[in-house]
Amino acid sequence: MRVPPHILVVNGIKVRKPVFLLGAPHSGADLVARALKRSPGFHVTMGRPGVAHVVYAFARKPSIGRTSGAVRVLRDALAEAWQVLPGACGTCAEPCREAGGVTGAGPCVAAEEVTRFGDGGPDLLYSAHVLLGAFPDARFVQLIRDGRDVVADMLDDPACLAWFKPAMLSERTEFPNAFLGVNRDEHLERWKTMPAAGKSALRWRSAVRISAELRRELPPAQLLTLRYEDLALDPAGQVAALTEFLGTRVSKVALLSARLPAVGGWRTRLRPADLSLVEKVARQELTRLGYLTS
Repeated sequence: MRVPPHILVVNGIKVRKPVFLLGAPHSGADLVARALKRSPGFHVTMGRPGVAHVVYAFARKPSIGRTSGAVRVLRDALAEAWQVLPGACGTCAEPCREAGGVTGAGPCVAAEEVTRFGDGGPDLLYSAHVLLGAFPDARFVQLIRDGRDVVADMLDDPACLAWFKPAMLSERTEFPNAFLGVNRDEHLERWKTMPAAGKSALRWRSAVRISAELRRELPPAQLLTLRYEDLALDPAGQVAALTEFLGTRVSKVALLSARLPAVGGWRTRLRPADLSLVEKVARQELTRLGYLTS
């Protein structure tokens, strides 16, 4: 006998076709999350502590994500994050509060107006298969950006650099580890001595490889891939693509009003030694994606 699919109800609303934003750090997933957060009927969370705790537990120890309880744990974390309660926004990350226009404790939406849920928290990419198990009808939007621009932004982001500190490598961290981009156990010692630019390039390389796997596995009706460069240069066109993919109107305001880091800013932001290392580490992916032509 076939087991019926789990039906999640939040705020009295059945969660159908939730939307998850995926990508390497600073690839633009947060920009799309902002656009959805300002779209009618959407309740999109970004970096709620309960969800982040689960996502990073899976990132540190990928084997947890393959256990039978992983789906329930992540689904429950999201269900809690999506509840519309007085003061619920008090524990939200500042980017989420700012995107929702929250000046007090919240909430950022009215429960009676919500028809669709989503999450654009950092590093959901590494839990994509768990999310699919939790929500078989989920829609995924993944963002791709030139790895050199990604590294330039990561090097200016203390939150990203914190993951490269020795103290972050606890006994719970498993290797190989897609989150850190370390493919083999024997590469760990080399990773420890690598400059931050190289470690950042490994994270980007690993993320785009996972994104490529998802494109092979999921049908076009369930996965949309956008490029950061297109968001920056043609926001209206990308909003139209999002609207068609999700089957609901997406707000243009967040993308049109955003001051985005310039495309190709790595040319002046990366030191020659860092640029050389990034292009060496991620040459295959940069070339495959058309960012590197020589």
